[in-house]
Amino acid sequence: MRISTAIILRLLPFSCLAAKPRTDDKFQQHHAKFISASAPLKLDDALYEKLTATPRNYTLAVLLTALEARFGCQLCRDFQPEWDVVGKSWITGDKKGSTRLLLGTVDFADGKKTFQKLMLQTAPILMLFPPIIGPEAKVDVQAIRYDFTMGPQSAEQVHDWIVRHLPAGPKPPIYRPLNYVRLVTITTAILGLVSFFSVASPYIIPIIQNRNLWAAISLITILLFTSGHMFNHIRKIPYIAGDGKGGISYFAGGFSNQFGLETQIIAAMYGTLSFATIALALRVPRMVDPRKQQIAVLVWGAVIFGMYSFLLSVFRIKNGGYPFHLPPF
Repeated sequence: MRISTAIILRLLPFSCLAAKPRTDDKFQQHHAKFISASAPLKLDDALYEKLTATPRNYTLAVLLTALEARFGCQLCRDFQPEWDVVGKSWITGDKKGSTRLLLGTVDFADGKKTFQKLMLQTAPILMLFPPIIGPEAKVDVQAIRYDFTMGPQSAEQVHDWIVRHLPAGPKPPIYRPLNYVRLVTITTAILGLVSFFSVASPYIIPIIQNRNLWAAISLITILLFTSGHMFNHIRKIPYIAGDGKGGISYFAGGFSNQFGLETQIIAAMYGTLSFATIALALRVPRMVDPRKQQIAVLVWGAVIFGMYSFLLSVFRIKNGGYPFHLPPF
């Protein structure tokens, strides 16, 4: 009896050592599948139960999703490429499994019992199962849940979330595959623009270098913004308003209010004054016929006088205490 007891006591440590590698073997076995698949493992109900079962000396990140069109989960289909990027990046940067992390995907079509067991009503949901034995074991063995409350998430966001829950140490970064379609599209567009510019440059460059064109653009921009265009967009002011007597009020009283139509009227007034001034300064002196020149001076002078008179009347509407005016307004 003593001999058998002694033998059992001597063999007990070896039995413990033989039992320990089983958990390690489970990780190594599925990590090899993870590497060979070059994507997160596809899990069904049985494989999900096996990988989440205790004891567990590795971390498992599982995406529960519903990819089939009949389920109508657009968010699932939008996020799936990002999840594949996370999986491929982890495989590329951690082929030896030093981070002891497995990534898997449970589609609703393959894991209905899992969804029922977890009482899930929505998808996608990302769950992280920490290790419960080993040097990196967590005190709280409950799975950590990542909800997609803010809509589709990028691979970088999910990667950062996973890294925050892993032990300290180097982690593989995100590697995005080269988008050849985008590269070809951009290259073709650039070559097309270069070809178009080389052919059309004799016609485009004179237009770009035209001083009158830039003067007109500058003048229109100045008139647009000095008339209150940005004020309208910032304040969301009404276009017109009633005057309380069944009519329409085109101008708002006070300097802190204005209407959308008022801005357009003021811009037209400023534009007319500017055009008349430019005509008097540049066009009229070039006239050869003195009689036509005299008529042009009178016409443009009358336009400036009348428009400035109207501008003063509008100013008096904005500021009732303004004492000056010009006839006829």
